[in-house]
Amino acid sequence: QVQLVESGGGLVQAGGSLRLSCAASKTIFSINAMGWYRQAPGKQRELVAKLTSGGGSNYADSVKGRFTISRDAKNTVSLQMNSLKPEDTAVYYCHAFYVGNDYWGQGTQVTVSS
Repeated sequence: QVQLVESGGGLVQAGGSLRLSCAASKTIFSINAMGWYRQAPGKQRELVAKLTSGGGSNYADSVKGRFTISRDAKNTVSLQMNSLKPEDTAVYYCHAFYVGNDYWGQGTQVTVSS
């Protein structure tokens, strides 16, 4: 079992920045993959960025160059979001894949006003 707790969402104007954090109940080095997804109203949940067990990272094309995922501590992963756009508005979910199972946080709302 892995518990994930997100923090850091909120309201920001276009062009601004936010930093999301996800605290996991296990050290993330023992988790196969960990990352962030988002879901906007009326849309499917989509990958934003993820860290792989091999130490790499993947980003959605729409956020490349603006968002950065990082491992801050043994059990915390963060998503630095710069140059935010109104289309980044969504509920952001922390995700972990561990021992063949998917785990999700409760989600944190990010709203970008134009």
